[in-house]
Amino acid sequence: MTAAQFPAKIPGEPDLLAGLGVVGGVGYAPAQWVRPRPALPTQGAVVPEEGRQTEKDRFAAAAAVVGSRLSSRAGMVTGHASEVLAATAALATDKGWQRTVNKLIDQGAPADWAAVQATDTFVAKFEKIGGLMAERTTDLKDVRDRVIAELRGEPEPGVPDPDSPVVLLADDLAPADTAGLRPEVIAGLVTQLGGKTSHTAIIARQLGIPCIVAVGARLVEIADGTPLLVDGDTGDIEPNPDEREAHRRVDEAAVKAERIRAWRGPAQTADGHRVQLLANVQDGAAARKAAAPGIAEGVGLFRTELAFLTAQVEPSLEEQVQVYSEVFEAFRGKKVVVRTLDAGSDKPLAFANMPHEENPSLGVRGMRIALDKPEILTRQLDAIAAAAGEADVEAWVMAPMVSTVSEAEWFAGLCRERGLYPGIMVEVPAIALVADQVLEYVEFFSIGTNDLSQYTMAADRMSPYLANLTDPWQPGVLKLVQLTAEAGKRHGKAVGVCGEAAADPQLACVLIGLGITSLSAAAPALPGVGAQLAAVTMDQCRRAAEAAVSAKGSVQGRDAVAAILAE
Repeated sequence: MTAAQFPAKIPGEPDLLAGLGVVGGVGYAPAQWVRPRPALPTQGAVVPEEGRQTEKDRFAAAAAVVGSRLSSRAGMVTGHASEVLAATAALATDKGWQRTVNKLIDQGAPADWAAVQATDTFVAKFEKIGGLMAERTTDLKDVRDRVIAELRGEPEPGVPDPDSPVVLLADDLAPADTAGLRPEVIAGLVTQLGGKTSHTAIIARQLGIPCIVAVGARLVEIADGTPLLVDGDTGDIEPNPDEREAHRRVDEAAVKAERIRAWRGPAQTADGHRVQLLANVQDGAAARKAAAPGIAEGVGLFRTELAFLTAQVEPSLEEQVQVYSEVFEAFRGKKVVVRTLDAGSDKPLAFANMPHEENPSLGVRGMRIALDKPEILTRQLDAIAAAAGEADVEAWVMAPMVSTVSEAEWFAGLCRERGLYPGIMVEVPAIALVADQVLEYVEFFSIGTNDLSQYTMAADRMSPYLANLTDPWQPGVLKLVQLTAEAGKRHGKAVGVCGEAAADPQLACVLIGLGITSLSAAAPALPGVGAQLAAVTMDQCRRAAEAAVSAKGSVQGRDAVAAILAE
């Protein structure tokens, strides 16, 4: 299925040229499409045996040039942009991919056709695994296209380098495209495909570029040079707007951005309702960076599995203590919520996962691994307890992918044996429906809206075609959040949100109105959330929550909430 075949919107929702806003802000400039990818070759004539080594040499040279260019760009940027460029450069010289290409050339395939066939093989493997591995297909296709262009002596495909501001349009953007963007000339990014967790969204957020993804097939209606007004908060795209109104909107957004930059905590609404803002981190470096501005009051999601993605065997107790201690030290004396290993699906760990599953998102992942291999969980809890004791932190520990009351009771018991404060993540809809029973055993909930959305809407959250369904603004998802928060209030226990929803300033107001007590997001998103909360009252938040839950769909909910919060 291609983007052109897939509907750009959900039937019954307003017929707007719009997508999923993933980075806030307003941009106004002429549209410019990325340079087209090279036309892929067909099989072609068989290369005679005496010419095959020459073809292999040509391929090796082209791949080396592409890898070198991407590596050079990685050295010119920082943070996530540098990491993804380096990872993409590594794909160009990946031994497995190159072996497959060379094997096909040995069978008589021309170099460019061999690159296509090899890539198709790996793409099929990645898509079968799903999750983050499926997202790598865009990266590998990007490398393939660059290598083919180099083999043909054609210009490198991808993002142009304009002299004046443009709104960049694309079917999708590879990391190598997005990471090299110059914010001073890119007024906005708009793609047909993509989602909130795509590389495009992550890097655009780092660069502060308004970004809209998952627009669908209608984006192709916009021609190069068309004046475009894009709103990364609402996801709206307006071709040929009134020029004066467009400049007013851009100026208004700039004032808002300055207010966000100036905001300092603690977070509270205009009428004094306190909200705890926490940071999502994956290791000591991220924790130190999050702690530096003094905005995050602690850690709301420590993704422990990300520190061990390359481990072939389970890290020892001492190795785990060292990793956890780095995060705890950054927030000494504060609250740190640790998620036990959320391995499986899009985050496979060699020492923990099942060798093969037909549907890993619905398979043995998260807490389910511990049910079969409890020693992995107990050793991790021992390490967390040891590290927390040394750093004097308020260690809260939660299990992912819990599905039943019995699982929650068992996990809580293991935590209490070690003096740890037990909780669970609410990602499986069943937990929201039995929240009162679960809260008899655990002390807190943390709602992972990314997974809760995909399981509630029966839509893979990594699918670029279903981003409108996995939108956390969907009323069905928010209704489950409401049920969970209300149960927490009845039991006097904390209910936080640590998914992407917590990074959306307007949706954050809805969550607080539903009864959520803390919000945890990537550190750069926290000032925007804090500034938005400071501009509204709890009454507005409650009315916004009611409007969002009762809306027909996510688009109508967003519009209703925006109107209430603007009062």
